[in-house]
Amino acid sequence: MTPADLPGFFCCRDDLDLAQYIELDYAFECYGDPRTAAAHLCSEQSTAQWHRIGIDEDYRPRFGAKVLELRVDGQRPTPTYAASRDCGSGEVSVCRVTIAHPHGNFGPRIPNLLSAVAGEGVFFVPGIPVIKLLDLRMPDGFLSAFAGPRFGIEGIRNLLGVHGRPIFFGVIKPNIGLAAEPFAELGYQGLLGGLDVAKDDEMLADAPWCHLERRSALLGEARRRAEAVTGVAKGYMANITDEVDRLIDLHDRSVANGANMLLINALPVGLSAVRMLSRHTGVPLVGHFPMIAALSRLPGYGIHTRVLIKLQRLVGLDAIVMPGFGARMGMDESEVLDGVAACLAPMGSIARSLPIPGGSDWAGTLEGVYHRVGSVDFGFIPGRGVFGHPMGPTGGAASLRQAWEAVVAGVTIEQYAQTHQELRAAIDAFGGKG
Repeated sequence: MTPADLPGFFCCRDDLDLAQYIELDYAFECYGDPRTAAAHLCSEQSTAQWHRIGIDEDYRPRFGAKVLELRVDGQRPTPTYAASRDCGSGEVSVCRVTIAHPHGNFGPRIPNLLSAVAGEGVFFVPGIPVIKLLDLRMPDGFLSAFAGPRFGIEGIRNLLGVHGRPIFFGVIKPNIGLAAEPFAELGYQGLLGGLDVAKDDEMLADAPWCHLERRSALLGEARRRAEAVTGVAKGYMANITDEVDRLIDLHDRSVANGANMLLINALPVGLSAVRMLSRHTGVPLVGHFPMIAALSRLPGYGIHTRVLIKLQRLVGLDAIVMPGFGARMGMDESEVLDGVAACLAPMGSIARSLPIPGGSDWAGTLEGVYHRVGSVDFGFIPGRGVFGHPMGPTGGAASLRQAWEAVVAGVTIEQYAQTHQELRAAIDAFGGKG
């Protein structure tokens, strides 16, 4: 790219019809001139060749991505991460850039969007060995082509009759190895104790020792029995993660058997598969986070979790399980809160998704999650905190309800546990582990 080419990839906001563009924030490290690197980043993800040889034409005004803001934060002697390819030498500049990419280049299609903003034209840019997509902002006109969540937070609350408090999910444990009958019994006990939803683990799908057909029938029946005993609505969330060509069939059979919520590992099956399911389903879809750390964990490389969560909301997930605040997840609190905001912040006409930050939670971590999130609009999702409780799943679920009662009463769980044995047992078993 020659110096004369650079202005074609730079623009002011006032000179663009921003309704035609998605804004993208990247952090990158580059060799040489940062302006040239930023122009290459725009070129490679859009009009890598913007004219035919010997013809006076320029496709950049309509089709080219354009730098809106570029900031250089300093230099490093070497890139943060060693690259396996030779793309430069010497020190690198540490940069932040905001790019406007015309969404007409790919349309309201998630695979095409990702191919542009997180594909070859981003992660193989000459002179940029390290780059991370930090955020994307989509105009209302682009968002209007997506239906988003069919239920969202309010729909899930109405389904379960739960208002004014967090929604309590429980991951049935042991998650791998149990036959359908004992697995269903554990879920039933948790629902009796106070869980709103008993759910399959993200790793348990249509397994040979616990086929989804049998498991969903037993747990669907267990859900209905728990509703009859407790007098309140309950949920069973079946994991239908599988090959894409099996998803509709697994969906239909699970729902027919009594699953009134469904779990899908959104990134492994693909966001377009989730969008397809959202168009088809009549029950809430909940996404889980396998692969999210592989794409987001390195601080300066990959794709930020907020981007991945925004896209999951866009394609129709009513609730999104994400790495939570516990030390086990290795997430900075600010990044967890970014994920929560990606579920709850205004996004055109797209409904809010229920954020479910999780990871080694139990009754003793509930208050901390509540205060960090700043509202009751979240799901709380223990596994061992319910199903590893000394008094069994019924006692584990009860300890969650008692912990919330303590929050509402404005007393510590230690105080409340003096008259609530399930909470006392949870503190004795799990205290100091959250």
